[in-house]
Amino acid sequence: MTTPTIAAPTTAGQPEPSAGPVPGVRRGFDWGQPFVYLIALIIVGITIAPVAYIWIGGFRTTPQINADPSAWPDPWVLTSYASVITSPTFWLQVGNSTITALATTIGVVILGVMAAFVIARYEFKGRDAIYSMFTAGLLFPITVAILPLYLMLKNIGLLGTLAGVFVPQIAFALPTTIIILVPFLRAIPAELEDAAAIDGTSRFGFFWRILLPLSGPGLVTVGVLAFVGSWNAYLLPLLMLSDASTYTLPLGVQQFSTQYSQDTAAVLAFTSLAMLPAILFFTLAQRRIVGGLTGAVKG
Repeated sequence: MTTPTIAAPTTAGQPEPSAGPVPGVRRGFDWGQPFVYLIALIIVGITIAPVAYIWIGGFRTTPQINADPSAWPDPWVLTSYASVITSPTFWLQVGNSTITALATTIGVVILGVMAAFVIARYEFKGRDAIYSMFTAGLLFPITVAILPLYLMLKNIGLLGTLAGVFVPQIAFALPTTIIILVPFLRAIPAELEDAAAIDGTSRFGFFWRILLPLSGPGLVTVGVLAFVGSWNAYLLPLLMLSDASTYTLPLGVQQFSTQYSQDTAAVLAFTSLAMLPAILFFTLAQRRIVGGLTGAVKG
């Protein structure tokens, strides 16, 4: 015998409860969201406005800029950009910056992941002290060690060379790299390493075939940060490089702006082209950077 189901009584004239919004009921306006978006737009505007001004200023002539610094190009001219692009000095400095940035990135990624692998996956005496030492390295900027660094590079014969720039950059980028990579490598389950060992995989094989692919987002993050930091570095190349043939782009911008101080449009064009590779590289890898930093926080 089936027991009849008795519906719950409802109050006459009242709608039954619903999970969605009730029609006709006004909800309070959330002023927090528009405020957050407003602050974000202001910050974006403050960040982008100088870059946009420099980029657009390169399409004007110096008389146009002197007459009205805030006006749009009328007409748009390509003379300043063309003169910079056809300059052999510009491409020489692009090559120097590329060599320095790539060498810094490769050194940071290779040395950083090797050191982080040992700290994250092995138990040994002094491991926490080593990790704390790298953490403390974040507190010391390169300006603190610039004098002893200058004397050391002079004694070993690297002063005035590109190696005298990217070798210290690798050293000073390692603390950030290890801080980001250690959580990634610790988050990889130990069962994977045990299974690989049962299958006959050596420790180096596990490191090369399993661990590196799984830590890809972290490697991309530290690589992009190292590349952009090296590309935009100014103080270290200024103190270590004395020959104009070894200048990187930040030093080239200073040299060009001093040599052509009266040609404002050309200076703006040179500056725009100098910072364009770093901006494009950072923009293309933005999602990987966010994912890498998020994974480091979760780990």
